[in-house]
Amino acid sequence: MLVQLQYLRAVAALMVVYFHAILQLAKVDPAIDATAFLYGETGVDLFFVLSGFVMWLTTSGSATSPIDFARRRIRRIVPLYWLATLFSAVVALAAPSLLKSTVFDLPHLTASLLFLPWPNAADPTTITPVVIPGWTLNYEMFFYFVFALLLPLSEARRIPAMFAVFAVILIACRLLPETIATRFYGEPIMLEFLAGVVLGWLYRQKVLLANRWAWAALATGFAFLFVNEALMQPESRFYAWGIPAIFILYGAVSIDFSRLPVLGWLNYLGDCSYAIYITHAFTLAFLRVAADRLPFGILQQPVLFVILSLVLSSIGGAIVHEITTPRRKVAAASRPPA
Repeated sequence: MLVQLQYLRAVAALMVVYFHAILQLAKVDPAIDATAFLYGETGVDLFFVLSGFVMWLTTSGSATSPIDFARRRIRRIVPLYWLATLFSAVVALAAPSLLKSTVFDLPHLTASLLFLPWPNAADPTTITPVVIPGWTLNYEMFFYFVFALLLPLSEARRIPAMFAVFAVILIACRLLPETIATRFYGEPIMLEFLAGVVLGWLYRQKVLLANRWAWAALATGFAFLFVNEALMQPESRFYAWGIPAIFILYGAVSIDFSRLPVLGWLNYLGDCSYAIYITHAFTLAFLRVAADRLPFGILQQPVLFVILSLVLSSIGGAIVHEITTPRRKVAAASRPPA
């Protein structure tokens, strides 16, 4: 059991919640300037590296067919995401004043449900789905698609083929006329998935860091993730944020966590991380609306607002996780599907 994967999934999800909570502060009270505390966007990069690692780990050494792989990924990703997307679309249609960054648009909704990049109807300059954080799932599903197609290859050929396919995609997107697709799939952030796959291969080959170097890599990765997020723009994320994420994961999986006490609550939040990620936008929207109605300006206190965002997003995600996860599958959490 790699409990550290659970921990990292929980940390990555809460990083994203924190990031969006800070963004919400300005909407709660325009007088609040919290930009100096705007961190956590790099949780996405950690998620991407984790995803590549887990996909390799769960398919290596087994005869997984592309259909079986796709079926498991769809079962894991689609139901909750579609539910959240349709709920957002209904709210945008029935009560548009409640949402600040979503308007009802049928082509946009259709593209979102199909995991296709599409300009956001509320802000056409951005390529985001109805549920804004779902832009990462568009990359995830594309990675799964390529990964599934290459599963029939032997493991020795699979990783080189994966690099070749993504290299061709990135180069083609740079050379072809600019479209929504070339803009979206031409982003090198997809290389973070491949980095995770390579780490998965190293782990299976037992090419790991010595314990002290593993802890050093873990600490250094988080330090540079924090520093680079402050110094580097998202346009440089695939190396400025992706490399620290690689250090974090490689250090974490090199450490024998079986010798350490299990943090049950963090392990459980790792199980709930996908639900937290998908639903936290609704929790933050609720808090923003509540901030205008509660007495004494309680939620205008930045620290309290952020704490409530983290706590309530975790609780909300846990509730959704419990409702949407069949009981017989909860026990399989020791092999997290990313």
